[in-house]
Amino acid sequence: MRGRSSHLARFRRRYINPPVRLALYNEKTTLIIMNTLACAVFALLAVSASSAPAEIPTPVSILAYTADGPNPDGSYAFSYETGNGIKAEEHGQARQLNETSSVIAVQGSYSYALEDGSPVALSYVADENGFQPQGEHLPTPPPIPAGILKALEYIAAHPPQNTV
Repeated sequence: MRGRSSHLARFRRRYINPPVRLALYNEKTTLIIMNTLACAVFALLAVSASSAPAEIPTPVSILAYTADGPNPDGSYAFSYETGNGIKAEEHGQARQLNETSSVIAVQGSYSYALEDGSPVALSYVADENGFQPQGEHLPTPPPIPAGILKALEYIAAHPPQNTV
């Protein structure tokens, strides 16, 4: 080993030639490079900001809106219709499950048209059983294969017995 040379110093000697090393440590060169880089970044920002003007969306008018609640008993209702064809309605009320638990049961629906003009409608119920949407556009699970259905029926008809 040649003295106490560090790995970084050996790297510099081997891969960075003397003129480049001199330029890296020269303050004037560094200042010129930084000014050039700052000007280039500023020019890029100016060009990108001016080339793509922001598109301001046109506001959508509200044709109808009704709201009731929240009421002292926990019930509420609202509905609205917009100028672009969106319609929504929802109503809910508090429901007591047991002495310590209550839940807000909600029913509602909304509809709108896709870009191609086809309608989309969804109705839903949300209560102690969770959110339950219904709509023609929602995916449905495939049917249960006959063999698995037969096995499930057999398991239901012959529950396991404790032999302990």
